[in-house]
Amino acid sequence: MVLEHLTTREAVEAVLEGDARIGGTVTPQHLLVNRNAMLAGGIRPHLYCLPILKTEDDRQALLGAVTSGCERLFLGTDSAPHTLGSKLSACGCAGVYSAHAALELYATAFEEAGALDKLEAFASVNGPNFYGMPLNESTITLAREPWTVPATYPFGRDVVVPLRSGTRLEWHVRGAHDESELCGVCP
Repeated sequence: MVLEHLTTREAVEAVLEGDARIGGTVTPQHLLVNRNAMLAGGIRPHLYCLPILKTEDDRQALLGAVTSGCERLFLGTDSAPHTLGSKLSACGCAGVYSAHAALELYATAFEEAGALDKLEAFASVNGPNFYGMPLNESTITLAREPWTVPATYPFGRDVVVPLRSGTRLEWHVRGAHDESELCGVCP
C-alpha cells in the first residue's frame, strides 16, 4: 500500500512504523513550504493544493523522514499545471505546478536538510524497488548551476505559474530548461 502525497507527521509515522509493504510519496511543495507560505498576508493561490500544505512541524517531519534514508519513501510530484485563469477564479483549482523543476526543487529541500546524499535513492531507486520494477538505466546530470524560474510557462492559450516562479534555484538539470516547452524535466 502506498500513501500518496504524505503531508502530516502522523502519515509519516504510519509509513515509518508500518511493515515493508507500506510506502509513501512526498511532493516538493510539502518539503519546501508550510501553510503559512500560502496564507500569510493573503492567500497565494499558486500554493493551494490538495492535500493542503500543513504546519511547519509537519513539514519538518516530512523532511526528516525523506532524508532519513527510509527505502519506502519516494518521489511523487503530484504536479498540476492548472492555468492562471483556473487558479484565479471564484473556485480556484487545487494543485501546484512543479514538473518544470521537480528534481531541482527536491535538491533544494535535500540540500537545506544537509542530505543531498539521500536524494538519488529517494528520486530514482526507492520507488522502483518498492514496486519490484527495474531501475532506469539512463541518467541525468543535476548540477549546481543557478537559474531563474520563469514567472509563467505557456500552456495552450493561457499560462501556468510554476512553483518558485521568478525566483532563483541553485540546482539545474543540464539541458532541461528550454523555455519554449511547458516541461523540460519530466522523468
